[in-house]
Order: sequence, then structure tokens, then C-alpha cells
Amino acid sequence: MAYHHGDLAKALVEAGLDVTRSGGPAALTVRDVARRVGVSANATYRHYPDRAALLHAVSGAIQQRMADVMADIPQTSPTERLRAVGLGYIAFALTEPGWFTTCFFGEHSPGPDELAQIPPYRALSTALDAMVDAGLVAPDDRDGATWSCWSMVHGFAELALRGPLSRLTGEQQWPYAEKAVDAAIAGIVRR
Repeated sequence: MAYHHGDLAKALVEAGLDVTRSGGPAALTVRDVARRVGVSANATYRHYPDRAALLHAVSGAIQQRMADVMADIPQTSPTERLRAVGLGYIAFALTEPGWFTTCFFGEHSPGPDELAQIPPYRALSTALDAMVDAGLVAPDDRDGATWSCWSMVHGFAELALRGPLSRLTGEQQWPYAEKAVDAAIAGIVRR
């Protein structure tokens, strides 16, 4: 099938976003994405050599959207910024479970050496750097704070999506999310 598109690579990612939003990473197939865009499956290989490469591109787009949500919460201090990052992470996971699963539990979930490249992790790092600069977190505690904060928001999201908190409504979950983020911040602040 002949197809002329200004940015086929972008269109393929957008179609991938559509299918993973509700179906997670298992829903992404090259054939379905190509059909949605109106091209042959072979046309996708000019931009993405295989499904894994397309899934990686879709995951990157999701991670950027997640970082955008994390940055969209009002903040005036380093502590409020870190709180916004944590609550934004949880809010994204709860409102977009298919995308959350795609970018963190798909076939290409980021490894420890790749975390610094993903936007949500960079948002956390930037917020923690501001906490160190403000004297709220000791420089020697900075690395441990990263893993403590990341583990807390990620674990909370999992408990809310697939664990015991999944039985609650989003409205019922949210106060617990706020308390968890606040406790994580309190645990890393210099005393």
C-alpha cells in the first residue's frame, strides 16, 4: 500500500500510544500499528527495525508525558517541587495504568544504567538536587534519597494499581498517596 506521510515515525508512535494506553505493552503489534496509520507492516521497518524498537520509542514518549505531568503541579519551594514530582508520578500511574505498565514493565523497562536518561528519573534527580542545594538533604545522602523516593512512589503506584489499595477508589487512594510522599520526604530531610 502506498502511503505518503510527513512524519511516519511520529505517526507510528502515536498509534502505539493509542494501543498501549488501554492494553499495555502486550497490545502493541507492528501489524496493528501499521494498520492504524494506514501503511503496510513493512513500511514500519524503515523507522523501527522491529517491535522492540517501536515499543522503546512508545515508552520514551510515555515517559516524557509522565515527566510533563510531574512538572505540571504548582510548586514554590524545593520541598514542594519534590512533593510535586512524587505525586505527579503516582497520579500518572493511577490515571494511565496501561502507559505506566508499558514504560516500566514492558519488554524494555529501563535498567539501572538507563535511568538517568528517562524523563521521570531526571525530574526526580533535579528535585533532589534542589533539596541538596537548599541544605535540606545532605550531599552524602543524595544517592540513597533517590532510591528511597523512587521506590516509594513506584511501590505505592503498584499497590494502588494491582495490590490491596486497588480495591479503593482513586479518591480514597489519594490521601494515602499524599501521606506516603510526605513521609518519604520527611525521611530524607536533614535533621
